[in-house]
Amino acid sequence: MQAARHVVVALSGGVDSAVAALLLRRRGYQVTGVFMKNWDSLDEHGVCTADRDCEDAYRVCQILDIPFHQVSYVKEYWNDVFSDFLSEYEKGRTPNPDIVCNKHIKFSCFFHYAVDNLGADAVATGHYARTSLEDEEVFQQKHIRRPEGLFRNRFEVRNAVKLLQAADSFKDQTFFLSQVSQDALRRTLFPLGGLTKDFVKKIAAENRLHHVLQKKESMGICFVGKRNFENFILQYLQPRPGKFISIEDSTVLGTHKGWFLYTLGQRAKISGLREPWYVVEKDGTKGDVFVVSGAGLLDR
Repeated sequence: MQAARHVVVALSGGVDSAVAALLLRRRGYQVTGVFMKNWDSLDEHGVCTADRDCEDAYRVCQILDIPFHQVSYVKEYWNDVFSDFLSEYEKGRTPNPDIVCNKHIKFSCFFHYAVDNLGADAVATGHYARTSLEDEEVFQQKHIRRPEGLFRNRFEVRNAVKLLQAADSFKDQTFFLSQVSQDALRRTLFPLGGLTKDFVKKIAAENRLHHVLQKKESMGICFVGKRNFENFILQYLQPRPGKFISIEDSTVLGTHKGWFLYTLGQRAKISGLREPWYVVEKDGTKGDVFVVSGAGLLDR
C-alpha cells in the first residue's frame, strides 16, 4: 500500500492557511504545519504579533491533529526583503514587499526547509491562486530529474507550469506570486484556488476554527503587519523634510517629513486642509511633493 503523500503547509495563524491544511487532511494526505517567524519586533501597542500568530497556528495543528514546526527567517527577511524595501523607498519608488517575500522567503527558504528537512512531497499555502497542474502531477515532480547547466532553461520553458487566476477574482493573489520560481511552483498546492473567501470562512466555522476566523485580515507589509506607515519607515530612514506644492498655482500648502514617503496618486494628508489633495509629481533633488486638489484632478 502506497504511503500517504506528505504535504507541508505554511501556517500564518490566519483563517486561509488553516482551512488549506484542513482541506488537505480531508484529501487523505499526511499534513504538517509550519509557522515562519520573519519579523522580530512589537507592534505599536507593545504586542508581539508573531508570537500571537504562532500560538494560533499551533492551535490549528492541535485541532487538526497534525505535527507543528516553527522556523525563523528573521535574518533572511531582513537581508533579502526588508533591506531592498527600504532601498527602493529611499529612491522614491514604491516597492511591493509581498512579491519579494514570496520569492525569497515562503517559496525559497520555507520551500527548501519543507522538502529537504521535513521530506515533503509538496508544499501548500493559503493563497487564492491555482496552477496548471493537478495534485497528482505536483507529487510526480519529485521524481522528474531536471537537466543542469545550459539545458535547464530550455526544460523550464518547454515544461512550464502556469500560474492561474483563482476562482474568487476579488481575492486572487497571483500578482503576489508572480516571481515564484518554476521549481517551487511545480511542487506547490493551492487548496483555496477554487473557493470563495465566504466559503472558506464557512468551512472554518463548521470545523472549530473560530479562533482564526475572528481575526482581522492582514493588510500590512508582508510579515510586519499593519502599522502607522510613516512612523514605521522613519525608524529606518532619515527624515528629509520638504514642501507640499500645488501643481496648479505653485502655492506652498504645507510641509512633510520625506518625499520618498509618498506615491503618485496617493492622497496627501496636509495639515490644516480639509479638501483632498493628491500626489502628482515628486522632486527628489529639492524634496518637494507636488499635489493637485480633488477639484483640480476632475478638471484635468
